[in-house]
Amino acid sequence: MNIDQNQLRKAMVSLTVEKVLLDIGQPIYEKVIKQLSKDYNCYLPECYEHPEYLNKVLKKIFGNAHITIVDAIKNELNEYMTEKPIEVFITTISE
Repeated sequence: MNIDQNQLRKAMVSLTVEKVLLDIGQPIYEKVIKQLSKDYNCYLPECYEHPEYLNKVLKKIFGNAHITIVDAIKNELNEYMTEKPIEVFITTISE
């Protein structure tokens, strides 16, 4: 069975973002999910291909405090930063 590496990365990134948001609190997680749906008609997994959506939603909800969330996501994904798609994701949500 050959699992697509990209699909694996997408799932990992999505679960990581979900974990970080849920660690902060269920209401925060739900707020981000609702905002993504409202503004971009997308769900968390789609942020892997469109990290700018997540970036804009986090900024909209948290202002400068979004950096704390981005740092938490970065820390969780740190060991995968050598993989270009993950590096691009992190760079984009960090802008």
